[in-house]
Amino acid sequence: MGISVVYSEPGSKLSCQVGRVLGVLLVLSTLACSHSTSAPVDTPTTSERVPLRIDNHNWMDVVVYVVHDGQRTRLGLATATSSATFSLPVHLLGQGREVRFLGDPVGGHGTVSSETIVVQPGQSIIWTLETDLRRSFVGVF
Repeated sequence: MGISVVYSEPGSKLSCQVGRVLGVLLVLSTLACSHSTSAPVDTPTTSERVPLRIDNHNWMDVVVYVVHDGQRTRLGLATATSSATFSLPVHLLGQGREVRFLGDPVGGHGTVSSETIVVQPGQSIIWTLETDLRRSFVGVF
């Protein structure tokens, strides 16, 4: 096993092929070492949280869920005739930051759902559950 060296005349077929390969390698190595200098995209940080307050005017405790990207995630319990506060992590807002809230009254019939809302960074949410759950409403501030 030895190493053989092939010499070729300038302008020959072999030297043209070697030149092309070296040119491609030079371009690829330049691209691999380059980096973008564009401004960073405004993406939410994982520590960003959205405050959610539930004002429960109903006589039953209500289990609260957030619905995002087709998934339902349990947030906690809103005790009867009181307020509960939750802090939504950014991953529960979904890709389009569109969410809906779902309430399941403990010992009651049916569920209550808010309309779909879009939450922007820095906003807070208040979901008011009325004595007649069908009259409940949500506000984004």
